[in-house]
Amino acid sequence: MRLLVTGGAGFIGSNFVQHCIAETDHEVVTLDALTYAGNRDNLAGVLDHDRHRFVEGDVRDADLVSELVAETDAVVNFAAESHVDRSIDGAAEFVDTNVGGTQTLLAAATEHGVDRFLQVSTDEVYGHILEGEFDEDDCLDPRNPYAATKAGADLLCRSYERTHDLPVVIVRSSNNYGPRQHEEKLIPKFVQLAADGEDLPVYGDGTNVREWTYVADTCRAFELVLREGEVGEIYNVGSGEERQNIAVTRTIVDLVDADEEQITFVEDRPGHDQRYALNTEKVENLGWEAEWTFEEGIEATVEYYLD
Repeated sequence: MRLLVTGGAGFIGSNFVQHCIAETDHEVVTLDALTYAGNRDNLAGVLDHDRHRFVEGDVRDADLVSELVAETDAVVNFAAESHVDRSIDGAAEFVDTNVGGTQTLLAAATEHGVDRFLQVSTDEVYGHILEGEFDEDDCLDPRNPYAATKAGADLLCRSYERTHDLPVVIVRSSNNYGPRQHEEKLIPKFVQLAADGEDLPVYGDGTNVREWTYVADTCRAFELVLREGEVGEIYNVGSGEERQNIAVTRTIVDLVDADEEQITFVEDRPGHDQRYALNTEKVENLGWEAEWTFEEGIEATVEYYLD
């Protein structure tokens, strides 16, 4: 299968490209604008592979996108502005890329009749849930600008599936962690701060709960859904490994051999969701399950960033 992977030099995107080259016979074209979160180095080892081509460009560039989509069987859309804090400070770029960029891709995919369009979304589109788990058919209730733009992109994708018969499938994943994540994110940021002896600023009282999935498990799930997911469906991808933010922070402190007195509590951010949790029965029915425990994954991740 010939894939166009947008945002493929970012965190999850680059891990997905690496997975496809190593574990499948897919041909991959990576499209990435190489903004602050995209880095060619994330594709080390596959940049010059005979089944991989890298193109620097923006998903909002309609001519370029159309040219690339015309040569592909499937589109996998990772391209997005993704940090909640930055979306609170300024949402315009998130709307342009996450909604406008997705629409550009959808239009090209419709024009050229791709076999599959995989939209990579997030559990944050559901809002938060204090008890139980989100199912794929639960209502969307995003509580910050980033999540709202991802929800908007999901709805656009579903509309193209229904209006234009575009073979769209959506995946919504929990918090990912692992190699190549940008330093603005909690785990790589706190590993660096802990190692440098600096304060670790935990929002609120640290009791916010996230479901942590090691990125290699996520990539296996996405590739499986790409091949075998049912058109028009949504698939949650999560590990069941729930941790409070303060517990994750203390684990990092222990692994780095830092001082717990470095942990400080700061004013909570606006619209901070209390807890996410996903029901993953649908993707498990395709034959997927998480292989990495949080303990295994966080140890490997901390070692990666320290190196």
